[in-house]
Amino acid sequence: MPVTPLNLEGASPFVLLCEHASNHIPPRYGALGLPAAELERHIAWDIGAAELARRLSALLDAPLFLSGASRLLIDLNRPPGVPTSIPERSEDTVIPGNLGIGAAERAAREAAWFHPFHEAVAALLDRRQASGVPTLVIGIHSFTPHFQGVARAWHAGVLFGAAEVFGRTLAAAIRSGAELVVGENEPYRIEPGIHDYTVPVHGDTRGLEAVLIEVRQDLLGDPARIEDWALRLASALGQAAGRRPGG
Repeated sequence: MPVTPLNLEGASPFVLLCEHASNHIPPRYGALGLPAAELERHIAWDIGAAELARRLSALLDAPLFLSGASRLLIDLNRPPGVPTSIPERSEDTVIPGNLGIGAAERAAREAAWFHPFHEAVAALLDRRQASGVPTLVIGIHSFTPHFQGVARAWHAGVLFGAAEVFGRTLAAAIRSGAELVVGENEPYRIEPGIHDYTVPVHGDTRGLEAVLIEVRQDLLGDPARIEDWALRLASALGQAAGRRPGG
């Protein structure tokens, strides 16, 4: 299933997306030529993000869209056609099943996995905007504590494009009352047309405030820590939405 939508009638102003929720690769792809252990690593999915997103959806009464396949099959937060959409290499790992694939296979993956997910999101956003329902788009992600041998000091990050005021306010709310390092456009930044799809397409081009939240994966290692972060993020999102102009 390319997308699992949950709580579509939720009353929250937040619409949640978890584009890297799953490490599933359909059997016909032969695990893309990778050993099973590689599919448990961060290169295949955002570890802990799906559980965090589900808990946030419940706490906020927010709609949520969960992806159904690994980002190695096709990355739902990359514009189709860019090199990282169907990566031949992720970090230092070559993805054999993605090497040299042609336009027909790329189009087939887009049709089977990418477009159904984003069409489902767009349909809900269309309905909400047509009805005048206040809406903010929030992508839920996680990031590896070490990347290419370099330790990352951030506990979390908020990535934003046009929604700078909301993004910075949210980052401040997440770090409030705790000794947390919360990056603003760190450890990544929004790069429309290159490395990002959700924020530019579902947020900025629609005139909706949109951000991605990134939490370091070692902080989501068990249900208790996921619950702690879900509670912190739910509170911070509420605070930030209330403080923005018109909130």
